[in-house]
Amino acid sequence: LDLNTDDEKSIVEEVFTNAMGVLGEEDRKLPQVTAALPLLKRGIGIHHSGLLPVVKEIVEILFQEGLLKVLFATETFAMGLNMPAKTVIFTAMKKFDGEQTRFMSGGEYIQMSGRAGRRGLDDRGLTVVMIDEKIEPESAKEILRGQADPLKSTFRLSYNMVLNLYRAEDADPEYVISRSLAQFQADLALPTHQKKLAALQARRDAIALPAEEPRVKEYANLRRAAELLRRQIRDITHRANHVTPFLQPGRLARVRDEGEADDFGWGVIINFLKRSNVKKGADGEKYSVDILLCVEAGSSKDRPVPAKRGAAAESLEWRVVPCSLQMLDGISAIKLFVPNDIRALEKRAVVGKSVNEVCRRFPDGPPLLDPFEDLKVEDKDLKKIMRKVEVLDDRISGHPLPKLCEEGGIDLTDLLEAYNQRMQVDKEIKAIKHMVKVGQGIILKDELKKYTRVLRRLGFIDEENIIGQKGRTACEINTADELVVTELIFNGSFNELTPEVTVALLSCFVFDERNDEDINLPEKLKSPFNTLTEIAKNVATITLDCKLPVNVDEFVAKFQPNAMMVMYEWCMGKTFAQICTMTSMYEGSIIRCMRRLDELMRQLVAAAKSIGNAELEEKFKVGGSKLKRGVPFQASLYL
Repeated sequence: LDLNTDDEKSIVEEVFTNAMGVLGEEDRKLPQVTAALPLLKRGIGIHHSGLLPVVKEIVEILFQEGLLKVLFATETFAMGLNMPAKTVIFTAMKKFDGEQTRFMSGGEYIQMSGRAGRRGLDDRGLTVVMIDEKIEPESAKEILRGQADPLKSTFRLSYNMVLNLYRAEDADPEYVISRSLAQFQADLALPTHQKKLAALQARRDAIALPAEEPRVKEYANLRRAAELLRRQIRDITHRANHVTPFLQPGRLARVRDEGEADDFGWGVIINFLKRSNVKKGADGEKYSVDILLCVEAGSSKDRPVPAKRGAAAESLEWRVVPCSLQMLDGISAIKLFVPNDIRALEKRAVVGKSVNEVCRRFPDGPPLLDPFEDLKVEDKDLKKIMRKVEVLDDRISGHPLPKLCEEGGIDLTDLLEAYNQRMQVDKEIKAIKHMVKVGQGIILKDELKKYTRVLRRLGFIDEENIIGQKGRTACEINTADELVVTELIFNGSFNELTPEVTVALLSCFVFDERNDEDINLPEKLKSPFNTLTEIAKNVATITLDCKLPVNVDEFVAKFQPNAMMVMYEWCMGKTFAQICTMTSMYEGSIIRCMRRLDELMRQLVAAAKSIGNAELEEKFKVGGSKLKRGVPFQASLYL
């Protein structure tokens, strides 16, 4: 595919060569640089956050000049007002927003599709949407004809903000909170939230429980606890080295997608394979198991819908669905005969009848493979967890609720479903009550008191809310977790470290991308990192003691050591090409981490200066100078 003329190719090459002239000879040999030119000359561009900044800027300049005819880009590029195109193509309707995969909003669609149509060149812009899965008409209408996303305040209290407010003589934190956009919007929404709260409470009261709620709650909690323990057992027993020898065609397996809350029930394994294009990560992501499952007829191939209980046979079909190991909820000792060719719907239905017959003969589920005799699991904790499950199962079987339901003619499954519905409504009520309290100005003031309590416990302010030396240091830091960094400084953790190790340790504060690489740190980096995790754990524990919602393990885990070795070797003088071979991180991700780290180093220089520690100030300066060199800090082509 070649979309450019010879004249356009020569212009692209000239622009590219001139832009690359600012790089060193070594950096001009980077894979991204050498691979970009052949594509650009053909009029094809790629733009995403993993690219080198200079390559991204060249793509942007060439696109603006009309020298790129096709551009594969992420949502970020579509936000550029001066980047119009004749046609915009959406390859999917869903996007990952950092927490979940969801349909794009109306505002996002308007913004991206708004790039279609070049002023003075096109009479109209063309937008093509590739529907890759089933979508409800209402959802599609909401996206295509929806309103722009409303402007919502993201105002959040932070320790840096609270400390700076306490440092200013005339500033009153409570007054600042009351005058914020967040509080104004909460005040405005208060009547709506109060109406919604009343409606939810009425809805909750309408869900009748034909048995005593305390008994239903106790029974449901026992079953939930047993299910959580069984999940732990599955996580241990369903590791690749244990289960892959048993994934033969014909073996029964139960499938449940917990991420989507879908229970597909029992199916038949057809095939399994190891994925060759998956980076290091969880075992379950490296293997794909093809399983014949009962799903709703006509549901999307990429997103099949599990069969509902009691659904009519004609509305269901047996289909081969690719699953990860993490979706396996149980592997049976039973194997069925499966024909070599099951492409015909009738043949799949015959196998499905065999599965249904096995489930009929075993009402409690087909027998599972023994984790010790069959799967050869040697995990020390497994037996303890299994004993806990046995204890819970005994309590569940001896619970009076099933007998009471039988005597009263009550369906236990329907009862538990009604209870779960009530619990879901209770959860919504709790969220709305929180919003009502925010509207009444209660929540943010309570949060301010808790933040102040944490700062007092750690010695950043005194009982009169006057900031001390620690507080003044933390006021200078806003790029990283100010509490943990300040604790490291006053704990003397940086005193014995070299500037290179200091930079490597501080990379844990700014590297926030998901990375599943196996990290094996040398002792000179491992010891400082262990100190960091201990201090982070102490800060999180104190935060929790002060009634602020925080998960201690998650708080500690956010300080990732993945970039430590890369930053250390960079500061020791290795080239950018050399450090890129040490990690699976994208070049753009490495550069983004370095630039954030450079900003943190400058803030730490100011923090050390504010407390009069000249030795530490010099160490941070030297570390910053070793970090700031080469292609990561190359000046922008726009300047």
